[in-house]
Amino acid sequence: MFSAIPDLNLTRVPRRPRILAQIAATVFTLVASCTALAQGVNYRVAIEAPDPLDDLLQDNLDLLRWQGNPRLDMDQLQRLVKAVPEQANMLIATEGYYSPRVSAGLDTSGSTPVARVIVDPGKPTIVGDVDLTLKGFEPVGADAKPFDGAELRNRWALPVGARFRQADWEAAKRNLLRQVIQVRYPRAQLVESSAIVDPDVQRALLKVVLDSGPEARFGDIKIEGLKRYPSTIITNLNQIQPGEEYSEAALQAFQARLQDTGYFSGVEVSTDPGEMLDEQIDALAEGPAAKPKPPVENPVTLPVLVRVTENKQRNVSVGLGFSTNTGARAQVSYDDLNVYGLRMKSNLIMETRRQSANADFFFPTTAKGYNDSFGASFERNDLQGEITAVARLAARRAWGTPRRERNLTFEYLTEQQTIDGQPPERSKSLPLTFSYTMREVDNLLLPTRGFIANATLGGALLPVLTDERFIRASARVVGYKSLGAKSSLVLRAEAGALASAQKAGVPSTFLFRAGGDGSVRGYGYQALGVKEGDATVGGRYLVTGSAEYQYWFKPPWGVAFFVDAGNAADKIPDLKPKLGYGVGARWRSPVGPINVDVAYGQAAKEVRLHFSLGFTF
Repeated sequence: MFSAIPDLNLTRVPRRPRILAQIAATVFTLVASCTALAQGVNYRVAIEAPDPLDDLLQDNLDLLRWQGNPRLDMDQLQRLVKAVPEQANMLIATEGYYSPRVSAGLDTSGSTPVARVIVDPGKPTIVGDVDLTLKGFEPVGADAKPFDGAELRNRWALPVGARFRQADWEAAKRNLLRQVIQVRYPRAQLVESSAIVDPDVQRALLKVVLDSGPEARFGDIKIEGLKRYPSTIITNLNQIQPGEEYSEAALQAFQARLQDTGYFSGVEVSTDPGEMLDEQIDALAEGPAAKPKPPVENPVTLPVLVRVTENKQRNVSVGLGFSTNTGARAQVSYDDLNVYGLRMKSNLIMETRRQSANADFFFPTTAKGYNDSFGASFERNDLQGEITAVARLAARRAWGTPRRERNLTFEYLTEQQTIDGQPPERSKSLPLTFSYTMREVDNLLLPTRGFIANATLGGALLPVLTDERFIRASARVVGYKSLGAKSSLVLRAEAGALASAQKAGVPSTFLFRAGGDGSVRGYGYQALGVKEGDATVGGRYLVTGSAEYQYWFKPPWGVAFFVDAGNAADKIPDLKPKLGYGVGARWRSPVGPINVDVAYGQAAKEVRLHFSLGFTF
């Protein structure tokens, strides 16, 4: 018995390590298999296709979307490669190629499999014929203008001879419908559209049938959401008359005017959809067995619906900033939208070289579109050895549109001017100034084509509260010209003149200086003018100009090269231009163009950094 126990122990001890080793080997094999499965098949894809088909296939082929997937094995990869020709044919057809030759294969000769795709797109499909049928569009009333169907056909975006692409075909139909529903016919519909493609001759036959539906006229205005402020704030800005022909542009212009008032955080101006919804609900309720309805009223009357969300009555905001013109800035603003029925806006601004405080009160816009206001302000400037402190009372009237803006200002101001080494001088004036701004650009915030021009004419002509009578005129224009998809040219010119018996007694705010952002870069802010001792003061005349080339290497990012020139003087022969030139960075931000420039002032023989947001006017 004792001898049997040792025998049993001797036979079991060797087997335990062997079993553990087998278990460990099995676990290792499973782990290795799972690891290999988790990694999937590593492969590359090589596509030979002309642009833009190369990018189209790169972005949409399943073969590339599955790349790097840990669950993909070799069998699945081979099935993906086999499916490439059919999938590629469908994708390439959207670009107008209906007879392509596509080959795909898997090269496993190397350590990493390579899926090769070769595409010969063949000839593109061309639009062979366009059948554009217009239904309806009959003028309503004896004095109604007939709809210009010929002009609509001329604006068709996919004419005969154009390359047929699916995206262009869909866009052309949308644009066609959009042009119609914007004016007179908001219920127009595409009742039929087809594109028949013959791949043998590479021709596409297009057919579009457009039904105008009833003509629409504007009805009365309805207002929703107005609680705190009087309805005249809205009705005075409404230029849409009942019975007027429907126009989407008129609705958008009305909405823009309301948004600009500052009374509302949200504004939506549209036609009331209630009538149309009632018709659809009635049709669904009655079903297919319903009795025939009388013809739809033509023209149909659409009430104008205005939905607003009111701003808070009072608002306080603070801000910090920096300008290469006037230095560091701290600002506090306080607005009250209802001070005895008027809107008040006030600001306190503290900058390194400028300090100002102002409060303005705005009347609600009148029914004729006038924006009247009055206010008071104080401003102190410390520039180029001259310190000015100006107190002002002003009454203003503004009218027009953002593209045709007019402004008339009547003000009384007093100024104290202190020049280094001289006793302070005081002056007062009672001028009247008219300003007109024209904006003919493709985009008011980020213009790339067109021009913006401003002209002002004013002066103090009566010897009432005025130390020195004068007349002042100035003009400024900025032109934008596109030179291609990635480059543009910006040209700027400015000129001004002041006529008076003598310069003394004319407040310095009506004199001219140059230099700084938006003027002549490479020089300090308002550093170009008339020398009086160690100080630089304003002159009677001003001339500046600028040429800037912009290259957008990766929109919205770009680089600019510029040359500026200009000066201010008391005599025209002394207007010897000072030159500045340099390079800058550009960013078309959502709030406007941001410019950072490094400029060399040739006369000053120094380099300056300039930073600006947006444009001057």
